[in-house]
Amino acid sequence: MRYYLDFEKRLEPLENRKDEIERFYNIYDPHYAKEVMDISRKISKFEKEIYGNLTNWQRSQISRHLNRPHTLDYIDSLFSHFTEFHGDRKYRDDPAIVAGFARYENISVAVIGHQKGDDVREMGHRNFGMAHPEGYRKAMRIMDLASRWGKPIITFIDTPGAFPGIEAEERGQAEAIASTIYSMFSLDVPIITLIIGEGGSGGALAIGVGDRILMLENAIYSVISPEGCAAILWRDGSKGPLAAEALKPTSYDLLKLNVVDEIIREPFGGAHRDWKQAFLNTDTALMKHLKEVLEIPAEELKQKRYEKFRRMGVYEEKR
Repeated sequence: MRYYLDFEKRLEPLENRKDEIERFYNIYDPHYAKEVMDISRKISKFEKEIYGNLTNWQRSQISRHLNRPHTLDYIDSLFSHFTEFHGDRKYRDDPAIVAGFARYENISVAVIGHQKGDDVREMGHRNFGMAHPEGYRKAMRIMDLASRWGKPIITFIDTPGAFPGIEAEERGQAEAIASTIYSMFSLDVPIITLIIGEGGSGGALAIGVGDRILMLENAIYSVISPEGCAAILWRDGSKGPLAAEALKPTSYDLLKLNVVDEIIREPFGGAHRDWKQAFLNTDTALMKHLKEVLEIPAEELKQKRYEKFRRMGVYEEKR
């Protein structure tokens, strides 16, 4: 089912009508052919107006779009022979994080990522991509295996944040996140991180210590959501648009700050409007960076990883 954000609503009746004609009528009939052409022109015009100059808040909304592809969609498209592993060997499995091993262009890799879910039932099952401690411990287990077996690691970030419930805190949420971050710095294999949607707080950073960090154009990455920031600063979550401008969570902001290494271009309007092109662009960027980091010796790789994150947040005072 196609879903529209508030600022996309103008497209809904046009695209619905175009779909109706293409499904139920003879598009070779001159009358319907002309109507489809007219509708296509209007859609193109509205797309330029809607997506031509997106604000930080609008990009934040697109990053959470219900029709946006999630981790398992990227795995199905880019990888083969994916074998999922379950459980952390301490408590239980956490469906909010998927992890396992797969083949990528004849390279055996470990794949780990948040999974939000594609419908209401799956979203509930996967807790909207908000992982419990056992999810991060499962991720750590797979990373440790990958390091021992010499397999590169690819992580997909797409979460509002780690699950903040009491039971998660009781089982050591903060410790699990901190231990995962700590462990990633010591791994001997290359790590590529892709931010494909919403990257929120420590829940995102927990699997985000990469030698290369790639970010989709309309994804966001921040210590807190715009609404959460607004609720704290102004006690008003409706000021999310104002907070989004202040937080600078978009790919363009983070590239300037050297937090990410490359922006992966999305189809015009966002990945949710053309999955195939989004997967193709991601595949091209991922292969380029993976080939580069595979050439770097392990000790040099770890040192560069450490230096990369130490440089983040460095600033200069001008008097």
